[in-house]
Amino acid sequence: MPFRFYFAVLSILVLFGFPANAQDGKIAIEKFNHSEWTKGIFSEAVTVTGIGNAKMIFLAGVGAEDEDGPRGKIRNPGDFAGQCRYAYDKIKRVLALHGASLGDVVKITTYMTDMGNRLNMGKCLGQVWGNTTFPAHTLIGVNALAFPEMLIEVDATAIAGAK
Repeated sequence: MPFRFYFAVLSILVLFGFPANAQDGKIAIEKFNHSEWTKGIFSEAVTVTGIGNAKMIFLAGVGAEDEDGPRGKIRNPGDFAGQCRYAYDKIKRVLALHGASLGDVVKITTYMTDMGNRLNMGKCLGQVWGNTTFPAHTLIGVNALAFPEMLIEVDATAIAGAK
């Protein structure tokens, strides 16, 4: 009797108890480099698809690194507002390459070397985001970033409908 009971319970669980997988059972993870200098070092963007019709986009720490320059060349040295605007300009362009926009961003983490720039950051965000509602945000003060001239670095996570 106990064997039949456990078999019946197991059968019901198999038929009805397990959640469905992705549409075709395959989750796709793709890694991208949009700047020549990042190749072989880290992926600037990673997309995940195959979870419903969503496309998740993860952007690595984006700062004022010159995309067209050699590794370590920073645009707007000493100018927090300029670095912030440039970082968000890069974020917008990379999101667009992957079919998303700032409106699809769900989480931002900002790293700053000088927390005294919080008001400057607020102005920058107001200029960049405009009427788009700002997502969940974590602000972290750090001693240094990847390159000595960097004053700000931003991680972004977006979820857009798969195209």
